[in-house]
Amino acid sequence: QVQLVESGGGLVQAGGSLRLSCTASGLTFRNFHMGWFRQAPGKEREGVSIITYNGVGTHYATSVEGRFIISRDNAKNTLSLQMNSLKAQDTAIYYCAVKVSGAWNDFSGFTYWGQGTQVIVSS
Repeated sequence: QVQLVESGGGLVQAGGSLRLSCTASGLTFRNFHMGWFRQAPGKEREGVSIITYNGVGTHYATSVEGRFIISRDNAKNTLSLQMNSLKAQDTAIYYCAVKVSGAWNDFSGFTYWGQGTQVIVSS
């Protein structure tokens, strides 16, 4: 079965950086667009970033554009999110997911979610 495992979360001061990773198994990773989502306490889950199956195309939520960088290594079945200039409002649980339908740069059409990794940004 498809399994996604996120890692790399932690506590960081505002202005700092973190790098999240997601390791995928049980699917042909290189065939799928992938995405990062987050859910802050008391808020709905929101899309953060999407990357095409081949890594050529990337899409970001306005709130993170210019600060976060999504990447993937299809040889290692891994998805990454480099988060720079972190703000308190970036505090959330971050999830990776597999896109199975819809336009590549649309935050809908995702399934197979990981368990998430907690990011806490102290101000």
